[in-house]
Amino acid sequence: MKRQLHLLVIDPQNDFCDLPPGYLPDNPATRQPCAPALPVPGAHQDMLRLAGLINRGRHGLTAITVTLDSHHRLDIAHPTFWLTHDGSPVPPFTQIAAADVRGGTFLPRQPAALPRALAYLDALEAVGRYQLMAWPVHCEIGSWGANVHDDVRAAYNRWEDATQSIVAKVHKGANPWTEHYSAVQAEVPDPDDPATQVNAALITSLAEADQVYIAGEAGSHCVRATTEHIVQQFGDDRLGKLVLLTDCMSPVAGFEPAYQEFLAAMQARGVRLAQSGDVLQELLLNAGR
Repeated sequence: MKRQLHLLVIDPQNDFCDLPPGYLPDNPATRQPCAPALPVPGAHQDMLRLAGLINRGRHGLTAITVTLDSHHRLDIAHPTFWLTHDGSPVPPFTQIAAADVRGGTFLPRQPAALPRALAYLDALEAVGRYQLMAWPVHCEIGSWGANVHDDVRAAYNRWEDATQSIVAKVHKGANPWTEHYSAVQAEVPDPDDPATQVNAALITSLAEADQVYIAGEAGSHCVRATTEHIVQQFGDDRLGKLVLLTDCMSPVAGFEPAYQEFLAAMQARGVRLAQSGDVLQELLLNAGR
């Protein structure tokens, strides 16, 4: 009997990939090549390996889900939201704490946003998972950078054609008042926005699988946050069905130690770490080949 093997691909988008020149189209509005906003070192090769896995093992995959970071240009985790104390722009990759805002080091560009921004920072820091980072504007809705890596999309299109199935797409990040690394829920769910709360449909679809293979970018942030939330929702008795494809994900530069800690913690909980070559054999076996 065919096993239910589900591939979960986290944010395989252009903005997160260190794409070579041949993958960068010209932007007719600027007459310059498009450039990834937040390239993760090693991500392009990760995506090529992932595409190869889907192409060669597609008949053994019974479901594919792709999550998509989907932001507005104005977002609390973008520099467009903030100014420094003297009115200067906040540089990308600036960390912002509640104490910084209370002390006037950083302030929202819109003064009326101050109370809500402070409430968010207090709630975020109480959770203790991340500190607010003003990332470069990335995965802006409708942009080239928000599109899926071409090889990965071509590979899952072939899977769709071969199986007459649809790749499920999970959008996250459109609420500008909270960070949404995880595809399961935002870092601080907004009680007025169901899209930021636990995605029960996603958890149910993953729980129905015999095995869930997890890949994508970045291993230190969105893959990590999503996996941790899945683990939280699954409980110990189902963690053995989760597999992290470690050669199909990479950490944001500077966050390598946090990524390694994540892998070790997940392995200690019973999540399996594997390479795409090992998983390919499982998919071929499931396809009867």
